Amino acid sequence: MFHVKQINMFEQYDVIVVGAGHAGAEAAAAAANLGSKVMLVTMNLQRIAQMSCNPAMGGVAKGQIVREIDALGGYSGLVSDKTMIQFRMLNKSKGPAMWSPRTQNDRVQFAIEWRNMLEKTPNIDFWQDTVTNLLVEEKRVIGVETQMGQKIYGNSVILTNGTFLNGKIHIGKKSFGGGRIGDQMSFGITEQLIKLGFKSARLKTGTPVRVDGRTIDFSKMEEQKGDEEPEGFSFLKKTRLTKQRSCWITYTSTLVHDELKLGFSESPMFTGRIEGTGPRYCPSIEDKIERFSDKTRHQLFVEPEGWDTIEYYINGFSSSLPDHIQLKALRKIVGFENAKIFVPGYAIEYDYFPPTQLHYSLETKLIENLYFAGQINGTTGYEEAAAQGLIAGINANLRQNNKKPFILKRHEAYIGVLIDDLITKGVDEPYRMFTSRAEYRILLRQDNADIRLTPLSYKLGLASKERYEKVVKKQELIKEIIEFTKKQSISPEETNSLLLEKGTSLLKQKVKISDVLLRPQIYVKELIETSLPFKELVSDNKYSKEVLDAAEILIKYEGYIAKEKELVTKLSKLEDTPLKYDFDYHSLKSLSTEARQKLSNIKPTTIGQASRISGISPSDINVIAVFIGR
Repeated sequence: MFHVKQINMFEQYDVIVVGAGHAGAEAAAAAANLGSKVMLVTMNLQRIAQMSCNPAMGGVAKGQIVREIDALGGYSGLVSDKTMIQFRMLNKSKGPAMWSPRTQNDRVQFAIEWRNMLEKTPNIDFWQDTVTNLLVEEKRVIGVETQMGQKIYGNSVILTNGTFLNGKIHIGKKSFGGGRIGDQMSFGITEQLIKLGFKSARLKTGTPVRVDGRTIDFSKMEEQKGDEEPEGFSFLKKTRLTKQRSCWITYTSTLVHDELKLGFSESPMFTGRIEGTGPRYCPSIEDKIERFSDKTRHQLFVEPEGWDTIEYYINGFSSSLPDHIQLKALRKIVGFENAKIFVPGYAIEYDYFPPTQLHYSLETKLIENLYFAGQINGTTGYEEAAAQGLIAGINANLRQNNKKPFILKRHEAYIGVLIDDLITKGVDEPYRMFTSRAEYRILLRQDNADIRLTPLSYKLGLASKERYEKVVKKQELIKEIIEFTKKQSISPEETNSLLLEKGTSLLKQKVKISDVLLRPQIYVKELIETSLPFKELVSDNKYSKEVLDAAEILIKYEGYIAKEKELVTKLSKLEDTPLKYDFDYHSLKSLSTEARQKLSNIKPTTIGQASRISGISPSDINVIAVFIGR
């Protein structure tokens, strides 16, 4: 009798990534590009980096995160640029700290491009299966076990399970298991982690109806075009769109709200069938009606799902009401009178693990070499997930090479703010990044993400030499422009017509170009046209728009930037300064009311910890520092 020798299906891996959403994809790419042998395990290889919700990347604060990912050598910016169908720089009417890039993307092509890039990345193996169990020995993870009974061994494991851990979908009175519509949920990991001592809880998110574009009357809606000069996310490759697809804006009304209210008695949110807490800043339409009962309408964005599809995503109309109620209400919205839907809106609740159980490296405190990234940590959004995946992938590689973890500080990156918020403050509702969460946002602009982060990543070995050299050259050119404007004068004859047109005071004598640029009404591109020496300097196209814009920001906001850097230095010195447990914050009347209440309740042990409590401003910290003589 012959015995067939069993072949070992898998080799020993350095890093096993569970899940191939935005977090998993970035984690796998980062670890592999740093030299780790990676196994990426996902339930469906056709849905790598799937845009399960809106077909867009970036936006307020999120756009800064995508640029930071790109600056560090991640893939999200490159994939977004290759598949964008529209680009807009949001908040251009505000200061540069608020400018936020956003792309509308081809949802199908986005996933295809992500898979292509991962398949072209050396060191990554793929396996389509469901992980049901972690292999743990003496509080150290050594691999995973799958639904098909395969055991895959690795030095570290990164869990990026998204909404799949005991995921449950709700549409009216109907509910069923699923990680998203059309995909099964994952069972087993939560139960095992709880036995290992982890704390788990439930969160909820939702998504709106997808509508057949052939049944939408766009003539009744407001068109929202992309920028006239579309840019992109990546600092490495500049993608220029020659054509763009428009989005559209319409509004709900009291008629729509009344129709939706008819389904409230069947709403899983209002009847208590949903246990998880939903996102405060991206509520369902029924939640908006309930919470903002004084509002007679809510804005909706009608977003195309790609270049060639007729499918549209109705941003702002997320719902878990019965599908027939969703359709009836939709048809009362201007432009949707004859609408047909492809997929109803639904809510999904899922398990997450409060991120206070993690180190700053995103390694868990309880189990060595086990990392969590993405929605498993209570965040919401592709960008927040991708950022965590990138950091977890970097740190899994560094850990096995006995190197210090890569930790970004709050003044270095929005990614640093994100992870510090998660670790320090925890999460009791889906976490979403905003510019207001970053106390140093004038330093964390989208335009300088490469200058801030690429040198750090290049030192790690992740950012390429090409990236690093581009940053060095960019800094040199910016310095040249700034020095020129501070040395070169401009006369009243050259510029007064421009100043008159802009409604600002006229010059009486020659002044430096940089002094004129300090005026909020005046921009560098206008002074180039009025100053012949300036025009001659930039005539050979040596200085790109990116360089000129960056120089202009540094000139205009030089004072603000200097003050913020000074504050960083001051607070860094105060980071470990101890605070007494019985400190009487109510006696400090210069503190805001919110600060007095929160500090009294939380009782931080150091000024650094106090500075990271939600609602505590830098001015509050200054008051405390002055009081204790620091």
